[in-house]
Amino acid sequence: MGRNISGEEYAASKYNKFIVRKPMILMDFLMTEMSGISRNKVKDILSGHGVSVDRKMTTQYDYALKPGMVVLVCKHRRKTELNNRFVKIIYEDKHIVVVEKATGILSMAATAKQFCVKTILDEYFARRHFKCTAHVVHRLDRDTSGLLMYAKSIEVERILEENWQNIVTDRRYIAVLSGKMEQEGGTIRSWLKDNKAYITYSSDTDNGGKYAITHYRRLQTNDQYSLVELKLETGRKNQIRVHMKDLGLPVIGDDKYGNGVNPIKRLALHAYRLRFIHPVTSELMDFETPFPTPFTRLFNKTENNSNNI
Repeated sequence: MGRNISGEEYAASKYNKFIVRKPMILMDFLMTEMSGISRNKVKDILSGHGVSVDRKMTTQYDYALKPGMVVLVCKHRRKTELNNRFVKIIYEDKHIVVVEKATGILSMAATAKQFCVKTILDEYFARRHFKCTAHVVHRLDRDTSGLLMYAKSIEVERILEENWQNIVTDRRYIAVLSGKMEQEGGTIRSWLKDNKAYITYSSDTDNGGKYAITHYRRLQTNDQYSLVELKLETGRKNQIRVHMKDLGLPVIGDDKYGNGVNPIKRLALHAYRLRFIHPVTSELMDFETPFPTPFTRLFNKTENNSNNI
């Protein structure tokens, strides 16, 4: 027969226990005790009901702690958390959710009941008995991976849509281009407009389309490919893909605007950074994901011929 487990032993297996030694707010205390953890990760744990103070669960990051209080932090992921190969939740609170989208899935449905990130999030919210749905505020192409933000209410969606340019301070992508980029970087400006076949084309003069600005910076290059960071000043449909085609260095794996080169069997475009002012709390939120391994592997294989910047 197995040994009976005491309440203290059970708690130790489930939680990290910390004793408060001096007055502090909960956020600062957790960042001190859990060395190396980010503010956004602490908020994620708090919003997931993973912290209690003197046996009372709290989601308040500025909770005032006093000496002698006991703080418990859950060690394990909740079973109700999202487990999906297409969507990973990076951050969540009661107003917004930030996710990392895999390649091959739409940000939102184009037709009724179509599989997309929004339906996955809506099912996740329902499973957790949250009275909210995911509201789309920006999109990534089906074959582009990376960071996306969704609002959890119509009110927050409206704030984001009406103030997007002021709220979102930095959006950056990483891409692998077909060909060797000679210049260190630059900026592309043009007007983008769809033709009747829904192909976006670019013009140096106003063609009745939308003005688009893309900044680019070379990170690494070899004789075949270039690893490039891209920063958007505008967010137009197919903007990066069309602008890279304009450079004569299309994104590899781009069936629509590329040249047929596809050594990694996917579109080599990933939204790796998203920085914004929280639409409700006004706090600066800054998220980054690692560069996809298939992107960097192209340069590791030819390291001797590469030019690192």
